[in-house]
This record gives sequence, C-alpha cells and structure tokens, in this order.
Amino acid sequence: MDSGRSRKLQSTNNAGPGVVEQHLKYPQRLSFYERPPLGEVTLEDFETWAIDRLRVLAEIEASFIRNRSTLELKSIIKLQTDKYLPLSANTAFTRDLDGERKKDHVSHFILRLAFCRSEELKRRFVKAEVTLFKFRYEDETREGQQAFSSTQQQQQNAASNASSETVSPEEKQRLREQLAVASNMPLRIVDEENYIKVPWTKVPSLVQQRRVFLSKGLAYVPASHQSTVVYQDFQTRLEKALDETEKSLPRLDEDDRLIPILEHLSRGFLAGVTSEYNSGDEVADGDRVTAEMVEEMSRKHWPMCMRNLQEQLKRDKHLKHYARLQYGLFLKGVGMSVEEAMIFWRKSFSSVSDDKFNKEYRYNIRHSYGLEGKRNNYPAKSCQTIIMNNQPGPQDSHGCPFRHFSPENLTLALSAHYKVSSPADVKEILEAVKAQKYHVACTRVFEITHSVPAREGVGEGESVTHPNKYAARSRELEQIRAGGGVVAPAPVPKKEEEIDEMDVDI
Repeated sequence: MDSGRSRKLQSTNNAGPGVVEQHLKYPQRLSFYERPPLGEVTLEDFETWAIDRLRVLAEIEASFIRNRSTLELKSIIKLQTDKYLPLSANTAFTRDLDGERKKDHVSHFILRLAFCRSEELKRRFVKAEVTLFKFRYEDETREGQQAFSSTQQQQQNAASNASSETVSPEEKQRLREQLAVASNMPLRIVDEENYIKVPWTKVPSLVQQRRVFLSKGLAYVPASHQSTVVYQDFQTRLEKALDETEKSLPRLDEDDRLIPILEHLSRGFLAGVTSEYNSGDEVADGDRVTAEMVEEMSRKHWPMCMRNLQEQLKRDKHLKHYARLQYGLFLKGVGMSVEEAMIFWRKSFSSVSDDKFNKEYRYNIRHSYGLEGKRNNYPAKSCQTIIMNNQPGPQDSHGCPFRHFSPENLTLALSAHYKVSSPADVKEILEAVKAQKYHVACTRVFEITHSVPAREGVGEGESVTHPNKYAARSRELEQIRAGGGVVAPAPVPKKEEEIDEMDVDI
C-alpha cells in the first residue's frame, strides 16, 4: 500500500502545473458532465453526496435572493465548496483527487435526476450549476483552463461537431477596424488579441452587450471574453441533458429505494437544504435548558416558528398534536432533558388534571425521547420538514410562519415579537417570502434581531435551515458578547426519522 502511494505521489510531483495527469481517472477539475458515472455507489453515499452538493447550490440560490455582490458570492461559494464539495488541484499531492472528483461527478448526476421533474426546478438547477461552474473556471489556473478547453475542442473535432474556429491573422487584419469598434478596444489591443468565431447563439450575452463583431451569423470573440463561450456551452449542454434525463425518469419508478431520496432532494430548494440536529442527549451540562428557562429564552433565542408555539401555549394552555411534536423535539434539541420536559409540559397544561395528563400526554413525551414504542431517539425537525410536511389547518399553530402566515399576520408577528418594524426590513422579508425563500426571510430576521451584518446569516454567510441552528447560534452570540469564553460546537448533524404516527395520539 505504501509503495503504491509513493509511486503515485512521485508521478504527480514530476508533472508541471496544468499538466493532465494520465494516472487519474478524473484528470481535470473542470467538467461538462457529459458521461454518466459508471460503477457502484452505496445508497448512503448516493444520498450524502447529493445533499452536500445541494447545500452548495442552496446557498448560491440564497445569495441571488439576498442580492449579494460578486465578491460576497465568490466568498460564500468558496466556503461552501471547501466544506462540502472540495476539488483540489493536481498539485495537491496529499489529497484524494479521484475521490473528490468522483463525488462531484456523481452528485451532479444525482441532482439531475432530482431536478428534471419540472421546468421550474430545471431553471433553478441550471442557474445554480452555471454559477458554480463559473466560480470553478475562474478559480482554475490559466494552464488548467487551456487544458480543459483543448480537451473539449478535441472531443468536438472527433465528433465532427466543432462549434468554434480560430480567426486567422489574415482575417483579423482585414477586419481589425470592425473588431476594434465592436469590442470597444484600441487597434493595438486588437492586434495583440487572439479571436475565435462561433455561432452568435453561443454568446447571446456578448451580443446583447454589443461586445462582439457579427458577420454572416458568426460572432468574433476576443480571448478576453472567450470564457463566455465556455459558460454558454455548459448551460446549453446542461439544459439539453436535463430534458433527456426527464424522458428517462419513468424507468426509475420501479426502484422504491431511489424515488423517495430524489423527491426529498427536489424539495430541498424550498427550505434550503435540511441541516438536522441531534437530540439534547449530547448537550453540555452548562447548555442544559430547564422548564423555568423556556419563557425567557423563547423571547431571546427562539426562531419565529417556535416563538409562535410558545405564545400559543401560554395563551391556550394547550397545543395540538403536531404542534406539541414540533415544539417538543425542538426543546429536546436545545438541551431539555425528559425530566424537565415532563415539568414543562405539566405546568404548561395547567388546565388539565394530573390523571388526564398522565394518561394522554406522558407517554408521548417519553416516546419522543426514545423511551417508549420503538425507542428511536428522534431528532428535532428541520425547516424543510416543518414547511413541507403536515400542513396546518385554520385552527392549527404548527408549521412555519413565513410559509403559512398571511402577509398581514406575519407583519404583526415581526413587530410584536421581534420589534422588526422598519418598512425597508419588512419589505425585504416579505419579498423573500413572496419568492418562496422562507429560510432567507428567517435568516434576515436573525440578522436584524442579533445585530449581525447583512448577509452574514448564522455564520459564514449560511442561511437558517433548522430551528435549532437558529437557537444555537443565538445563544452562542450571547455568550460571546458577554465574554463567556469558547462556546461548545453545535451538535453533530443527524438524518431525520419520522415518529411512527401509530405511537402518538392525535
């Protein structure tokens, strides 16, 4: 094993920058994802890799909604890709290059399956993927860009499908004045530039901006703008591939292992990607929450979905089944023990007799902590689950206020519970809600109420994707500002499991 690894590193070390490594199955970081992946992938990797890529795309889409600048967007993409979808250069001797690139390759095709189901999903997927590709292309070395372009040109020539042609020095000299006017360049720069000519449909953005010379249906593109050709080519191929994937999708209907995963992924954009939290079993003692602490903490740290449930509970001294389930698992996630949960719910249900409480509610509380029934240790519900599952009726209080409140009620709640009354802030939040970016609206409320710079989110530009993430970051900021020292890291993410409805009362 060691000797083989040494030989591989030695081979890589001898290669210069930008050289295509022949021993790599994936020799280049950049890809048009033309060939579907071959080989076996475990169901665990299938889902995990897709969710990691979805995290990156979800933050890209959130950045569009929040009007982040180009520099901010690049910073967000770098943070997210380094964390979830790294692609190291060929000179990164100690990294598993093929492993990283396989994950990137496979995860792209998985999300194709998930997002080819409707025109809206296709449009959003293409926009996010093109943005990710642009970032990676600009981050690549000039040698890497040239190697990638050369590979694509060779493949097109082999398929007799070349879509570009280099402009000869004689032709450039003959058209130099037209090229200078069209590109708004001095003649001396035109003389130094290399040009290619492509069908004008390959560069509609350059045509719209009047940056290229057009003749007989061809656009003459200077080297400084040839990246636009690459981006447009990537987008065109991806749009065509999604249409072809949609036609093949019915063949998967018989596989009951993949369809639920694909449906889960395609819903991820509605709430950002899910980011589940463990139960409070692993919360440090100093972060434990008691029944007596809930009222004050709800005003300082709870997101609107949980603050609304706390207010309803105080007013009615009761919550219906799905509201209890949503709030109970959240409290468990922030660090409330089962013993404190018993105390909290008993005091909150003050109009209920002890006998009725023990008969109708005690079992369900213990069940949510994994002490009854199947004894599953259920995690708190993510934003995606709250938004998509168990839609609330007119008399229900569970769900997501940004998704299920009317604009008037949402505006009142923002003012009453969070003191958000600035017309500009309210407008920004309501616009995110109108665009169905509920997690973006919640994130903006967090920033306003915690005096966090706009677009900072709950840390490193990330959006709120879980109520417990909101609460944990709120408590963390309070400790930091109070000089409370280093805060314990957030609980390790865990996949959600739905509570068996047969084990709970309605």
